Amino acid sequence: MKLKSPFLTKLAARVMVSSLRLLFATIRKEFILPPGDFQWSAYDPNPPGRCLYCTWHDSIVMPLFMGKSHNMAALVSQHQDGSYLAETMKLLGIVCVRGSSMRGAVQALRETLTATESYHITITPDGPRGPRRVMKDGIVFLSSRSGRPIVPMTFEYERAWSLKGRWTDLVIPKPFSRVRMILGSPIFVPPHASREVIEDYMHQVQQAMDHVYQQAEERRAA
Repeated sequence: MKLKSPFLTKLAARVMVSSLRLLFATIRKEFILPPGDFQWSAYDPNPPGRCLYCTWHDSIVMPLFMGKSHNMAALVSQHQDGSYLAETMKLLGIVCVRGSSMRGAVQALRETLTATESYHITITPDGPRGPRRVMKDGIVFLSSRSGRPIVPMTFEYERAWSLKGRWTDLVIPKPFSRVRMILGSPIFVPPHASREVIEDYMHQVQQAMDHVYQQAEERRAA
């Protein structure tokens, strides 16, 4: 049953945040950065720049609770499910931009472009309705217009619950397990890229996301 009451939505978000904070306090956290000069993340209080972090929808709990984010914003769906996530992010000090490819897309793009001037942005490019782990071009367009690099991000976990959804799962690590955040090398999209160039880079980002996900799978199987 969906909660349509703003009060109940906020209450549910507070309960969820408190519960997940307790859970992640038991988690052993590790961070695997890409080779080269890119040796920082959104958890750094004074990073040398701002990025567009790209992660799949089923992993969205991980970046929220792996550490304290600094100067972070996120694009969140205007659907009711997004309301819970938006309230959760507000409690965590993350700025929310509401909109998606389905609803509020133009306004969300304007707000997100403005946000890139001061904030990192986390985007789940397979949301809000899938297909699962398949890129859409929004993050590539945003990178081209903002000048911010896209950073592929995935997670490797020892033991986790997988909550079934309509088109994807939601992964939540089990207590006293280990979670590794794996970041890929940043991808820089040319400024004011054409539709054809954006499509080419969308495939490049898809390959990069598949690569870091494969890294995570190989580590889990080892």
